[in-house]
Amino acid sequence: MDTLPDDATPNEKLASLKTLTTVIYALYALSLFIGVTAIVAIVLNYIKREEAQGTWLESHFTWQIRTFWWSALWCVLGALTWIILIGWVILGVAFVWFIYRIAKGWLNLNDGKPMPL
Repeated sequence: MDTLPDDATPNEKLASLKTLTTVIYALYALSLFIGVTAIVAIVLNYIKREEAQGTWLESHFTWQIRTFWWSALWCVLGALTWIILIGWVILGVAFVWFIYRIAKGWLNLNDGKPMPL
């Protein structure tokens, strides 16, 4: 993505950051079908997190990062326990929880609301 010039207004910078946040939510949603996009999304989260600091979008970056890491943890736990059947339950709950987190975040972003943390 192109960076904005140094003379960009705060509103332009915020609009650009909101667009990037939308793209990151889309990458997370796409990861349900193409898993590697979640890796791209988390990398973008960490690269651009500092730019979001102090804005209402900072909460979305934190929400997205937490969603990624908690989902990764639950998927690993589910994979390790799938043989004893509890893993299937863990993976199912993690899947629904991930979808909820992406949908809730995306809707709040669309409404211009920060995420509760």
